[in-house]
Amino acid sequence: MADSWEFLRQVPVFAGLNPEELQHIASLALRRRYRKNMYIFMEGEPGDAIYFVTRGAIKLFQVLEDGREKILHFVREGEIFAEVLLFEGGLYPATAQTLEDTEVGIIRNADMEELLSRHGEMAVKIIKVMSRRLRQAQNHIRDLALKGAYGRLASSLLQLARQYGKPREDGVTIDLNLSQQELASLIGTSRETVARILSDFKRLGTVEVERQRITIIEPEKLREW
Repeated sequence: MADSWEFLRQVPVFAGLNPEELQHIASLALRRRYRKNMYIFMEGEPGDAIYFVTRGAIKLFQVLEDGREKILHFVREGEIFAEVLLFEGGLYPATAQTLEDTEVGIIRNADMEELLSRHGEMAVKIIKVMSRRLRQAQNHIRDLALKGAYGRLASSLLQLARQYGKPREDGVTIDLNLSQQELASLIGTSRETVARILSDFKRLGTVEVERQRITIIEPEKLREW
């Protein structure tokens, strides 16, 4: 990635570093390209690197005992993932799969730790990412325990809009191509249930759905759910 170090300016973890420092990081990073639906790593595999998305999007998920998929996070351009293994190493706790054609940068943990030893502000930013992911996981557990399917989907759509929303004149479009099955895996229900709820949300004028892109038209109605 040495020839594209300027992209690193867009990654919040690296924000604030000067061009020389960014060039150094870029010289350590590998670039890999993946087609849609390809696996970057699998749950249970040993991990020794931190990743960041330079183009595209991925999902992180676990496979439950009954074979169903449980989506944990979505990751878009400029975001890091697999940071949980940075400080202790070990096995990947989840599988990373592309949602579309995707390009990622990869930095070995040993190289990343050396960088963090010289740039404490980067360590703080990574800890903030980990803290945010933990908070999201806690909220997700709460939603699964306390809310019905309508409430869980409404809550998830609002959170996705906050993270990946692109404003337009009549609402906010979630900038991810999400199938009904992926939404079902995210909120712990069936694809048929998600289809029925989205149909109700559309009928009420709350959302629009076009080619797997969801636009929230009336966020207050979703909050009521």
